[in-house]
Amino acid sequence: MSLARNLNRALTVTTGLQVRRAPQAAKGKPKGRPAAKSPAAGPATRPAAAYRCPTAEEQPVERLLRRPVFIISSIRSGSTLLRMMTGAHPRLHAPHELHIGKLEVACATWHSERAMGELGLRRGDLEHLLWDRVLHRELIRSGKDFVVEKTPANAYMYRRLRDCWPDARFVFLLRHPASIARSWHESDPVKRPHERAVTDVLRYVTAVEEARAADADGFTVRYEDITADPEREMRRLCAYLGVGYAPQMLHYGKKGNAELVRGLGDWRENIRTGTVQPGRALPPRDEIPERLRPMCAAWGYTS
Repeated sequence: MSLARNLNRALTVTTGLQVRRAPQAAKGKPKGRPAAKSPAAGPATRPAAAYRCPTAEEQPVERLLRRPVFIISSIRSGSTLLRMMTGAHPRLHAPHELHIGKLEVACATWHSERAMGELGLRRGDLEHLLWDRVLHRELIRSGKDFVVEKTPANAYMYRRLRDCWPDARFVFLLRHPASIARSWHESDPVKRPHERAVTDVLRYVTAVEEARAADADGFTVRYEDITADPEREMRRLCAYLGVGYAPQMLHYGKKGNAELVRGLGDWRENIRTGTVQPGRALPPRDEIPERLRPMCAAWGYTS
């Protein structure tokens, strides 16, 4: 019997609680508190988890992690580069993609559900406690002050993250939507024909824009600006986060297989170099797919 199965069995026997990963069919779908569906997201595979948002007075008891930073971006937008740059800061810890939204908690018995209910804890509350503990553990191990999390699926769960950590800070990373689609297609041309890549990217960028529109206090940065003038953009970001600028952010060091795990962020040669590489030229207007043009205009890519 596998270690994971043994662990789940022990949890069920001793507490009636199971911690499990979300099914793969739910990948990329939001699972926040009940709300109107986003056009960027498909149907949920499970009912939305009910939870309570902690007040400012409850924060010290409800959460270990304080003021976490979440990068909200599409796939293939340079989030791994931004992760490497922020992680090189002496006060910022930026681990690989953690996909915490795919960690679910279930009450396996009526007794455990009632017991948790008597504590005022519903499924979503239990999941928030788990997410908070995982990120706080990672931060404490790093010895730094703030955690920076960059899973692209965060774009689909912005509100859930905000509700879990009311003091969270959000960095919105933009890139030309047509460039994103091209990069996504080129990463696996057989599996993802260009039209399919456009469909995938449109879903992501729509979710990113909805989150950005909902957060007046968030910070927006463009991938093209990072590659063109990394020092200027990192100074801006550090000012937003309330930390001093650190020059080592521009030269984060060469990375190997142990630090760049395939499936948990970009692992290709450019990111391995340890420094910011020039970005590709913006596509001319006649090469921009029609479906992506409204979002290009909304993000100021008008060429």
